[in-house]
Amino acid sequence: MTPTVKRLLIITGSVFFFQALVGYKINFIFGLVPALVWHDYYLWQLGTYMFLHGGFFHLLFNLFALWMFGCELERSWGSKIFLKYFFITGIGAAICTVLITPGLSIPTIGMSGAIYGILLAYGWFFPNRIIYIYLFFPIKAKYFVMIFGAIELYASLVGTSGGIAHITHLGGMLFGVIYLNYPTIRRFSYRFYLKWKWSRLKRRYRVINGGKKNDTYH
Repeated sequence: MTPTVKRLLIITGSVFFFQALVGYKINFIFGLVPALVWHDYYLWQLGTYMFLHGGFFHLLFNLFALWMFGCELERSWGSKIFLKYFFITGIGAAICTVLITPGLSIPTIGMSGAIYGILLAYGWFFPNRIIYIYLFFPIKAKYFVMIFGAIELYASLVGTSGGIAHITHLGGMLFGVIYLNYPTIRRFSYRFYLKWKWSRLKRRYRVINGGKKNDTYH
């Protein structure tokens, strides 16, 4: 058990018990309600929604996935980078949810957005690791990530949410891709900016040939 994953497990488990004591109303304060974020500026919800869960099995699945895939990533990256990635993908998933469903008044809860970001990173760095689905069916991590991503994309397009925020899951994966490709995206953006700047300069200034004159002066 790595230190950051261990702390996240303890914090999330403690919040779940507190959530059970105070009731569902806490979901509207600390869960992600896009309408409240837009109109009442409940900006803290972009981060706090990750630590609330809708039931024991929802909590168990997320914490199991965090332990299963997060520990190896933390050992590879270090605790600081792993924690930063966890919050980038989790908050990024919330931003996608708020932008795509701005009028939604039902709270979204759970760290599934960050979990899908972690799952993407695991498949990215350990593509040939074998994962056993239901403990019996082996599959490589890269194919596992592709299948889950395709399922979430299809569910988002057809609108069969079934109480699961598929947009949030895809948002976590999207911000994971952006983070993992940030150096390449930065170089591409800088080159695009230079080309755009050069085209503006060419339109603004006229280049005059500075060759020798044909006239002879005495």
